[in-house]
Amino acid sequence: MTLKHMPIRWKITILTFGVVLFAILIGGIFVIGNTIEAKEESLGEHAMLTGRTVANLPEVKNNITEPEGWEVINPIVERIRTINNADYIVILDMNRIRYSHPVADQIGKVSSGKDEGPAFAEHTYTSKTKGELGTAIRSYVPIMNDEREQVGVAIVGNILPSVSEILLGIKNEILFVLFITALFGVTGSWLLARHLKEQTYRLEPYEIVQLLVERTATFQAMNEGIIAIDKEGRVSLINEKAKKILAIEGEQTGQPIDAVLRETNLLQVLREGETVFNEEMRIGDKLIMSTRVAIKVEDEIVGAVAAFQDRTEMTRLAEELTGVKAFVDALRVQAHEHLNKMHTIAGLIQLDQKQKALEFVFQASEKQEELSRFLVKNMKDYSIAGLLISKVSHGKELGIDVTIDEHSQLKDYPPLLDKNDFVLILGNLIENAFQSFHGIKRDEKWVYISIQQGDQVCTVTVEDNGKGISADQKVRIFEKGFSTKGKTGSGYGLFLVKKAAEKGRGEFEVISYEGEGTSIILTFPMTTEEDIK
Repeated sequence: MTLKHMPIRWKITILTFGVVLFAILIGGIFVIGNTIEAKEESLGEHAMLTGRTVANLPEVKNNITEPEGWEVINPIVERIRTINNADYIVILDMNRIRYSHPVADQIGKVSSGKDEGPAFAEHTYTSKTKGELGTAIRSYVPIMNDEREQVGVAIVGNILPSVSEILLGIKNEILFVLFITALFGVTGSWLLARHLKEQTYRLEPYEIVQLLVERTATFQAMNEGIIAIDKEGRVSLINEKAKKILAIEGEQTGQPIDAVLRETNLLQVLREGETVFNEEMRIGDKLIMSTRVAIKVEDEIVGAVAAFQDRTEMTRLAEELTGVKAFVDALRVQAHEHLNKMHTIAGLIQLDQKQKALEFVFQASEKQEELSRFLVKNMKDYSIAGLLISKVSHGKELGIDVTIDEHSQLKDYPPLLDKNDFVLILGNLIENAFQSFHGIKRDEKWVYISIQQGDQVCTVTVEDNGKGISADQKVRIFEKGFSTKGKTGSGYGLFLVKKAAEKGRGEFEVISYEGEGTSIILTFPMTTEEDIK
C-alpha cells in the first residue's frame, strides 16, 4: 500500500503521534536543560557548604603547615567526603602540595590546576571543569588560621550526572507522560479521522480527487452548458459549452454570478430553493432552454446549478415551419373558397342569370383585392398579410365574420420580436377566438383584429363574442397544457403566446365575461433600455 492510498485515519494518527513526539522531544530538551542547570546550582551550593566545613576544621588548620600533615588531615577529610556524598575533596597548602586526595598516590604532590589561582588570593567561588571523571562542579574555599592568615585551599568537587543518567532518573515520569500523550493523541486523531470520513461520505482523499477530476471531465464533455454557484452567489463551476453558448471569455470561477450573467435567475433558486425544469428564457439574442436546481446538503441550500441548451436555431426552424403552415392553410382556404365561388357562378349561369353571375364575380373579386391591397400596404411583410387573409377566409368557412381594423398597421417589429413571433402570436390568438364559438349558438359570430403601432408601443388586440372565460379559468388560461375544452393535447396555444410575449417584454390584458366574449390585448415596447441609454 502506497502513501497515496493509505487510509486517512492512519495518516492523521501517524501525523498526530509524530507531532506529539516532536513536541515531547523539544519539551524534553528544555526540561533536561533546566534540570542540569538546577543540578549544577544544587551541587555548587552543596560543594561550597562542604568546603567551608572542611576549611574550618582545627585539625586541617593546625596540620596543613606541618611536614607530612596529610597523615592527620586525609583520614578526617575522607570521612567528611563520605558523609557529605562529595565525589572528591582536595586540600592544598600555599605551595599547592596536596594534603588530601581521593587517590593516595597523589598525596604530597604538587597540583597543576589552572582555575585554582584566585582561591590563593582569599577568593571563594565555584567553577565547572571537565576532567577525567567527567564534568565537575568545584567549590574553592580559602583555609585561614587563627591569626586570619591564609594557609591553604579546600577544593570540593561533585561530578555532574550525564544526560542518560538524568533520563534514567526520571524514566518513570517519562514513560507515564508518553503513555498519557499517546493515549489521548491516538484516540483524538482516530476520532477526528472518523469525523472527517463521515463528512466526506467515507471517501478517502485520493477518491475525492478522482471524483473531482471525473466530474470536471464529465461537465466539460457535456453538450449542455453548466453553471454552478456556491451559497455566496459566486461561480464555482462553468464548463466550456456554457462559455461558448453565452459568449463568455476568460476564467470566471469565483466571480459573482451577476457580474458574469444576470439572466440565469440562479440567485432566486438559491434563496427560495425551488427547482425549475425546461424553462425558456432569452439571454441576449439567444433563446435558452434552462433547468435550475438548488444544491442541498442535509436540507441546507449550499448552492445552485443551471443546465441549459441553446434552442435559438431549433426555435427559428420551428417558427419558420409555423409560418409555412400558415401559408399552406391560407392557400387551402383560398382554394376551397375559390371552388365554392366557382360553383356559385356555375349555378347562376345554369339558371340563365348571367348578369347576377357577373355581379357576383366583380363583387367577390373587389372585396378580395381590397383586403389584399390593404394588408400588403399596412403590414411589414407578406407573412403577416398571408396569415390574416387565411384567417379571414377560414372565418367565412366557419360562419364567423373576421374584421380587421382599418387603421391597423405594422411597419416595424418590436426590437425583441421578429415575424415568426408575430405569426405565432396572431395565429394562436385568432384560432383561440374561433374555438370560443364551439358549443354555443350565435346569430352573429364575429372576431375583431387590430394591430396599432406607434413610436413607443405596439398593441395587438383580438376580440370575439364567443362564450367567454369564467373567473376561475381566467387565471389559468396561460398555463401550459390548460384548456377550457378539456381535450388532451390542447392548451398550448396561449402558453406559446405568453412565452413569445415575455420574449418581447410585452404586457397582457384579458377582458372576458362568461357568455359575452373575450378581449385579449398585448402591448409591446418599441424601445429597449439600451435604446434609452
